[in-house]
Amino acid sequence: MSHPASRVLGMLELLQTHHRLTGADLGARLGVDERTVRRYAGTLADLGIPVTANRGRYGGYRLSPGYKLPPLMFTDDEAAAVVLGLLAAEQLGLTTEAPATGVALAKIERVLPHALADRLVAVRESLGFTLRPRREGSARPATATLLALGAATRARQRVSLTYRSWRGGVSLRQVDPYGLVFHAGRWYLTGHDHRRGEIRTFRLDRISAVEAGSESFAVPEGFDAVAHVTRSLAGVPYTWEVEVILETDLDQARRRIPPTVAELSESADGVLLKCRASSLDGTAQMLAGLGWPFTVLRPDDLREAVAAYAKQLAEMATRYPAHATV
Repeated sequence: MSHPASRVLGMLELLQTHHRLTGADLGARLGVDERTVRRYAGTLADLGIPVTANRGRYGGYRLSPGYKLPPLMFTDDEAAAVVLGLLAAEQLGLTTEAPATGVALAKIERVLPHALADRLVAVRESLGFTLRPRREGSARPATATLLALGAATRARQRVSLTYRSWRGGVSLRQVDPYGLVFHAGRWYLTGHDHRRGEIRTFRLDRISAVEAGSESFAVPEGFDAVAHVTRSLAGVPYTWEVEVILETDLDQARRRIPPTVAELSESADGVLLKCRASSLDGTAQMLAGLGWPFTVLRPDDLREAVAAYAKQLAEMATRYPAHATV
């Protein structure tokens, strides 16, 4: 960074990264004296980039708050992180209703050096995901809804929600927002619903309006928003209550079975798996696929489903291609 222009741009990058830096800090990082730092600050100001300087013990240089910089500067690692993050967000459904991911990627690629942009495009074009993509046309929350609830959650500020239930009915809810959770391709809000007098879970794509109130609240000590959302969704009525002992340890079980599928806990004989199921055939296939010995505690109908699946596998094992000689 021997050329003065490079050092000016280097100062801009440092100010983008850090909230405030002293003249001494900037001089040390750029390899110049503080007088030169002041000159660089003036150069940036002449270019229309407002750099403010404050004197005193806690003074230093910083960019004016809220200023949007036109020459956003990324290192190779930073650019890769941003591009991969946008691609993952689109794949997971982590985006809102406005289709901004493709536009954002195009903007970033336009301002990157050609060689780096070309390499990132190559990664994007050759990248595959084992996760299933979000279904086309599936509901996503409004960006304004997500941002408003995020601000209210941080400020501990009660909100009024216009909410549509799964049956289609619309109601006005007074809610203390405890946390936002992204789970299985959907956004959820969890908090105290004053209409019901209990902690409830709301889908963000069913919220049509958010209005912040003036009343504040306190989140219950130790409250875990993610755990509450997964438990509440797992508590949706199913046909069967399943309990199985897996002959493995808890760490291994947790690596293979996500908390959205089943509740896992240690037991004297291994790991106790509890879940709800609408199909015992699917549960039997899941248990067989884990590869561990297991014991069905309940329901007895699951034993029959496991036996039927085992018989089906045994029959498949005896099959041969039509042209094979036995």
